[in-house]
Amino acid sequence: MLNVPTLWTAFVVNFLALGLIWAYVMRSYPNLDSARFWTASAFMCAPAAMSALARFYFGSFLPLLAGASLMTAAICLAAMGVERFYGQKASWRLSFAVIGLTCTSIAFFFYVYDSSPLRILCYSIGQAVPMVVIARLVLDPRRGPINPGARLAGLLSVMIVTVFAVRTAGSFIGLDFNFTHSSSGQAAAVLLLIFLSMSLNFGFLLMAVDRLRNEVADLALLDDLTGVANRRHLMQRLAEECARAERSLQPFALLVIDLDGFKLINDNHGHAAGDACLQHFTLMAQTRLRPGDLLARTGGDEFCIVLPASSSREGAMIARRILQVCRDDADACAGAEVPIEVSIGVAEWTRDVAAFPDRLMALADQALYAAKKHGKNGYAVHQAGHETPSLAPDQLKAIAAHSPRQDAAAE
Repeated sequence: MLNVPTLWTAFVVNFLALGLIWAYVMRSYPNLDSARFWTASAFMCAPAAMSALARFYFGSFLPLLAGASLMTAAICLAAMGVERFYGQKASWRLSFAVIGLTCTSIAFFFYVYDSSPLRILCYSIGQAVPMVVIARLVLDPRRGPINPGARLAGLLSVMIVTVFAVRTAGSFIGLDFNFTHSSSGQAAAVLLLIFLSMSLNFGFLLMAVDRLRNEVADLALLDDLTGVANRRHLMQRLAEECARAERSLQPFALLVIDLDGFKLINDNHGHAAGDACLQHFTLMAQTRLRPGDLLARTGGDEFCIVLPASSSREGAMIARRILQVCRDDADACAGAEVPIEVSIGVAEWTRDVAAFPDRLMALADQALYAAKKHGKNGYAVHQAGHETPSLAPDQLKAIAAHSPRQDAAAE
């Protein structure tokens, strides 16, 4: 027959080891707030099991009551960790209420009205409530695709609640699940719960790994200095937009932006000032974009903006907005502040571009060169009717250049 004290000892050792793993994760990834709760949960399971183990060596009921309270608190901490994982506030009030009611009801059905089945019922409900919270959060499809770790955690939570329900039902029909002594039924329940609890924590670990992997993937697509998309992200987005445009024949626009005189800013004011200009321009440009537009820094002082489902005319409108906010900001500069001027090239996807983003970028680059040739601090639009994939130099004649003064007169 399985020995319950030995199982509780194994429980203590396993959860101390699991707590050390979570402590390492918590220290290595301080932004993973949920790891703090899961670390505390694992470490709290160890004294809970030790209290239950002490019941076999001391005649007092208090160690068992303390163990039940600590174990309930550990599961509540695990549930709060899942809440924090999904960006929700930790339910401290609910947890304290569950722990308090569980402890009080168990004590009542021992000291006031002695009933082992009712004690098991109260203990099972106290632990099932946070388990239901965990299952509800990790299996909610409204949070997006359910990753394997969340699916595992949800399945195990349901299984643990099922074990609680079976143990409670068994105690009412006369099966021996009494906490106060070692029995085959209690040993089987403890062994199964140890396995499921350890597996549940591995589900949490898989959730954390998946989250961290996604964050690393996101960082690989962001520019370190400005926080906007980098060239890799831009090319991925352009490939997607080109493929979508080929299917639907609905064009989109691309803006290529270059900061005028950026080398002089670095030479005269230092690279720190140049970095500050890049960051400031990013903030200004984002205020003039629409939801769904993508701003990317392709390197140095060069930026690109992808405008989904937009024509070159709408691209020109966005270009004017960006130029205007830069002019307004330059007029407000005083003292050591460095004004920012930009040149912008606008191009529209056509069938000739097909699924090749580099062709569209070449068209927008030619428009950018035309804008710079016509005095900088302006924009130029590549005329779609004259573009060809070869992009011969004489095609610059097919580009209409606009200066800020011409825009003001036209408007």
